Amino acid sequence: MLKQESLPNLSLDLDPVRVRDARDAGESVIYGDAARSDILKAAGLMQARALVISFVDVPAALRILGVTRQLRPDMPVIVRTMDDRNLDQLKAAGAVEVVPESLEGSLMMGSHLLMLLGVPVSRVLRQVQTVRRDRYRMLRGFFHGAASEDEAEESYRQRLHSLVLPVGAYAVAKRLADLGLGNYGVVVTAVRRSGISGSQPSADIRLAAGDVLVLYGTPEALNQAEKVLLQG
Repeated sequence: MLKQESLPNLSLDLDPVRVRDARDAGESVIYGDAARSDILKAAGLMQARALVISFVDVPAALRILGVTRQLRPDMPVIVRTMDDRNLDQLKAAGAVEVVPESLEGSLMMGSHLLMLLGVPVSRVLRQVQTVRRDRYRMLRGFFHGAASEDEAEESYRQRLHSLVLPVGAYAVAKRLADLGLGNYGVVVTAVRRSGISGSQPSADIRLAAGDVLVLYGTPEALNQAEKVLLQG
């Protein structure tokens, strides 16, 4: 939603695999602990207009809120949480909005953030309607990072994965339509070339060495698609 409004943003994450995948896909993500004041300053907290704590960890959120309130008491902060049990505590710590976990929660968070940043309400509502009409297509998927044992039980879930096409890969110089990735249940959501990312790429696009493909599917389907793209 921020991209749709051309609003610059930067994300912090402690999972190096997720950071690598997201950066390869063209996202503005850096490795760093958001609960540290020096990291927040280096990331631009003093110039930022808003802060979103987008992961579910109340103790960590409270630490980030504490640091943010010391450095930028005027900073509007939106916090994601599993439910509303800690709502009063988080609001007392400085959160202007507390959003429950779910796809609808993600949609609410984006809407609140856009309005905080001055996007007209009519345009925000139009985005919300578009997302709902497309069955949350714009919100689906995530860069999974390094799976733990617990997360392995959720391996059936669809997710995003970025893949850089090396020189000599099977898919180089071929059209997306000719690769049959849909047969494996994989969707190419974007192709990034020379630093420019194109969402919903045409089936007629010819791939080139160095392209970054953002794939969406189950882990098993992504493995199959990667083999096709690299080896044929």
